Amino acid sequence: MQIISFNVNGVRAMAGKTFLEDMKILSPDILCLQETKATVEQVKETIGDLNKYYVYANEADKKGYSGTAILTKKEPISVSYDIGFSDHDGEGRVIAAEFADYYVVTVYTPNSGNDLKRLPYRQTWDAAFLTFLKNLEVKKPVLVCGDFNVAHKDIDLARPKANYNKSAGFMQEEIDGMDNYISNGFVDTFRLKNADEVKYSWWSYRGGARERNVGWRIDYFLVSEVLASKIKKAEIHNDIFGSDHCPVSVTV
Repeated sequence: MQIISFNVNGVRAMAGKTFLEDMKILSPDILCLQETKATVEQVKETIGDLNKYYVYANEADKKGYSGTAILTKKEPISVSYDIGFSDHDGEGRVIAAEFADYYVVTVYTPNSGNDLKRLPYRQTWDAAFLTFLKNLEVKKPVLVCGDFNVAHKDIDLARPKANYNKSAGFMQEEIDGMDNYISNGFVDTFRLKNADEVKYSWWSYRGGARERNVGWRIDYFLVSEVLASKIKKAEIHNDIFGSDHCPVSVTV
C-alpha cells in the first residue's frame, strides 16, 4: 500500500497544473494533503475528478489559509479533526483517519514566520501535537505525515550553517520539537530506509532555488516503532512539480 503526503500550497491553484494528472498516475491508496487553502466543499469540488476516493477535509476559520485533507480508497473506521486543544484548533491543521491496524494522521505544522514571531506558539503546538499522537497510540499504532516545517539535521537542508538559529525551520527550538517526536518512539521513515541520502522536499520560490537544489527536507512520514518493520520504501518525489513542495511517500 502506498501513502503519499503533499503540501500543495493551494489545492485550487494546483488543480490548474498537473496535480490531478500526477495523482491519477501515482494512484496512491491514501493521499494526504496540506495547505489546501480551501473550504471543505472547495476541496471536494476541486478534486472531484479523483473519483476513487473517500474525501475528508479540514478548513481554517480564516478563509484561504492552512487546511488539510485525506483521500483514501478504503473507507476509514472513523475520522477526527483537530487535536482537542482550543489554542490550536482553529486552523484546520490535522485530520486523523482510523483504519484496522493503525491511524493515518496528516498535519500542517505552524510556521514560525520569517520574523520568528510565532516561534513560542510553535513550541506549544509541538508539545500539544505530540500529546495528541501519544494518546492515539494508546489504542493502535500511528503513521503521521505532512509538512512539519523543520529540517531535523544538517543533512536535511542545503545551507545549515547559514540558517541555524537564524531562520524559521532550523531554529533549535524547532529541532528540539522534532527530537521529542523521535525520542518518544516515532521513526523518521526516510532516514530509516535511505540512511544518509541527501534529498529535499521544499524549495524557496526565490533565486531559482529548486533548479539549483538549494532545498530543505521538511516533509516527513513518522511512524510508531512497531510499524517501522512494515515500511518497505520511503521516497521523495522530486520529479513532481506545481508547488514549492514535492510529494513524499511510504510503501507499507
